[in-house]
Amino acid sequence: MNEQQLNDIRQKIVDLSLEYQKQDDFTGWFDVIYQESSGNTDQIPWAKMSHHPALENWLETSDISQKKALVIGCGLGDDAEILANKGASVTAFDIAPTAIEWCKKRFPNSSVNYLVADLLALDASWQNSFDLIFESKTIQALPLSIRKQVIAAIASLIKPGGTLLIMTRIRATEDTPEGPPWPVSALELSQFHQLGYKEISRTPYHDVNNPSVEQVLIEYQRIN
Repeated sequence: MNEQQLNDIRQKIVDLSLEYQKQDDFTGWFDVIYQESSGNTDQIPWAKMSHHPALENWLETSDISQKKALVIGCGLGDDAEILANKGASVTAFDIAPTAIEWCKKRFPNSSVNYLVADLLALDASWQNSFDLIFESKTIQALPLSIRKQVIAAIASLIKPGGTLLIMTRIRATEDTPEGPPWPVSALELSQFHQLGYKEISRTPYHDVNNPSVEQVLIEYQRIN
């Protein structure tokens, strides 16, 4: 795929996102992207068809066997599968029904519990119930107008003492960026501290396809 084709896909995502925001629908465009891809992952910029290398590196020094894990915005399921392969009991959800159907077809014998769900309208039984959560680029895919609500929803799901892993682009200022994606700021991330989380580590990551984009894997622990 050439640069013009990539730019066309990015512009399509921007246009769809803005169109849905006008209807106060911040997530409906995701399923449109999956549906209109017609099974071609080149049309889905975030679908790498492999687990995230930064998550794999973290798992090399972390024992998650028997842990109750959750993957937020699981996409096509690769990150959920590596967590399950490392011994965790994994639930993975996405707002896009087409993505979840795709996961089930890709991994028909998987132990992962794949579900269609809305991060901002999860079942109350999920509160304070997970040992480990992996969130890769979901926060950055949602506009700043609901970011506080998104972060609070994620923070509410982990047990005291549990681990939250966030993979995201970051921005250096509090100015409103163009997007999607909308990189996350230091002030926005500070909400996790206010909600009882301690930052354990922060590891820079550079995608070989986007070396100029600053990304980090942040590990938090819920301390209360």
